[in-house]
Amino acid sequence: MIRKEIQLIERLIEKAINISDIFDGATEIMDRWDKTFTLNISEDVKESIYYSQYKWHIFSYEIQGCLKENAARNAFNTEIKDELYVMYQNSPDVFLYSNANAIVAEDFDSQQDIYIFDKNFTWTYVNTHEDMCGPYFYKVN
Repeated sequence: MIRKEIQLIERLIEKAINISDIFDGATEIMDRWDKTFTLNISEDVKESIYYSQYKWHIFSYEIQGCLKENAARNAFNTEIKDELYVMYQNSPDVFLYSNANAIVAEDFDSQQDIYIFDKNFTWTYVNTHEDMCGPYFYKVN
């Protein structure tokens, strides 16, 4: 696991991507992800799909329409990615990736339960720990 983390960081450094840890405001960013990407999903539905266990269940249970697999990768790869937020399931950390346009979906293939989204919260890309689930790409209409 540590080797995969180091390899990811090395790839990002090679691409001249700046990584900053968001110390102040991480909770607000996570809450805004929830509010933005689950706006139309009731608390009862979230509970029934175990949303608190994995946020990406909104996609795997097909509650929120999204692109999947290669279509999701392609959509992510074509988005402008100057600045991105990155967070992981069950982690209190949020990272800001700057100068991130060179990032592609394949950079995150080794990452599990990772949520990547633009600073304006207009889209999100999710890679899960399940081989049969995802990756997912969702864009707010």
